[in-house]
Amino acid sequence: MRSVFLICRKELNSYFASPIAYLLMAFFALIFGFVLFNATRDFIRYSFQMQFQGGGGPMSINDQIITPLLGFTSTITLFLVPLITMRLFAEEKRSGTIELLLTSPVTDLQIILGKWLGAMLLFLCILAMSMINLALLFAWGKPDLKPVLVAYLGLILQGGCLLGIGALISSMTKNQIIAGGVTFFVVLLLWLLSWATANDTGVLSQVLNYLSIVTHFDNFAKGVVETKDLVFYFSMIFFALFITSRAMESLRWRA
Repeated sequence: MRSVFLICRKELNSYFASPIAYLLMAFFALIFGFVLFNATRDFIRYSFQMQFQGGGGPMSINDQIITPLLGFTSTITLFLVPLITMRLFAEEKRSGTIELLLTSPVTDLQIILGKWLGAMLLFLCILAMSMINLALLFAWGKPDLKPVLVAYLGLILQGGCLLGIGALISSMTKNQIIAGGVTFFVVLLLWLLSWATANDTGVLSQVLNYLSIVTHFDNFAKGVVETKDLVFYFSMIFFALFITSRAMESLRWRA
């Protein structure tokens, strides 16, 4: 495990040694803060209208602000993941350091896990920017904490799944632009599957709907943890990293 952590630290340091990490965190914080501001403004406006009109009960911060906001966050990851993963292996191939990495006393699995964990830590740093904003809601309001934690668990699992797919694609090319572009289209396809099969009840449509990342995040966004959703995300992570290891093994033999 020591080798995994060393590779993970090296990968994380490479992100923060360049503007990539700071730009992604700033980009995410700006968009999240803007959407949160508008959602909170509309929530306060509607609350005052309901008080003056004397209708309905108290509005829920979780239902009106946090749940839609974290659902929107899952959509932002479609743009973040390709930017995080496009350089994982492609940059090593382009610069020629992949040969040094493959001939070092570490296994392919350790290399893959180290790089994937480094990408995951950057993803968690980006998500942490949203927690700072949500802390203001807990300071001035009384939202329910449990659904928020469950939703963040869903975001982390979804991010891990997509980062695994991005790592796989990055291991197949030496061009970062190609790796980022293909990753974006793949994760976009996984996001659109549920929309394309929403009105179809056939067996094929059910299978495609199950493969959609949106379908499995919906329960987490509602504060519900389903075993099938956990199995899906962990299976996708394992499958993506396993195929990546096969790609690395093929590269080692060619080298």
